[in-house]
Amino acid sequence: MNDRYIAAKERWAAKMAGKAKPQVRSTDRLPPGQHEVRNFPVLDLGIRPEVSLDQWELKISGKVENPVTLNWEQFMALPQFEDVSDFHCVTTWSQYDMRFKGVAFFTLADLVKPKPEASHVYFKSYDGYSTNNALDVCLDDDVMIAHSWNGVPLTKEHGGPARVIIPKRYAWKGAKFVREIIFLDRDLLGFWELRGYSNTADPWTDDRFS
Repeated sequence: MNDRYIAAKERWAAKMAGKAKPQVRSTDRLPPGQHEVRNFPVLDLGIRPEVSLDQWELKISGKVENPVTLNWEQFMALPQFEDVSDFHCVTTWSQYDMRFKGVAFFTLADLVKPKPEASHVYFKSYDGYSTNNALDVCLDDDVMIAHSWNGVPLTKEHGGPARVIIPKRYAWKGAKFVREIIFLDRDLLGFWELRGYSNTADPWTDDRFS
């Protein structure tokens, strides 16, 4: 079994038991070059697809033992996860204490069982967007496929019906309008990564561009 998956399972068990403590990333909660906002700015490719819940699907494939395609009912039947985290956009704004609810990435990994050679994850969206992350990043205990924000369903402007949330990376690493998750044995650059943005996107090191 994938060692990354085993380590993530241990972290997840600790969090669910109330034993895990958040990683200290900075003495200042605000990453360098960021400013705090109270609203939720809208940024996308200029395409906001209309995806009805009866047509929505999430395909999970690649280097996994059990590839699946979930419809909305199946997705919502999975264990639900709610988390409060900060949100950092590469365009220099941050918002604190955003409450998202959805399905933890770890839950999806547990469902499909990554193969030992899986090392990266590639996300594809209904608007043609794509982005990539190391599997280690996705298996953090605060990563999820979110369907709600602050207690209400995600609107189309904010990536609904479902979007990826990866709090410890700049927000472009979390794809809006997500439709496919592919586990890979190599890195594959996404939309902004191909256009000169950082491949790692760590807000605390001001890692915006490659």
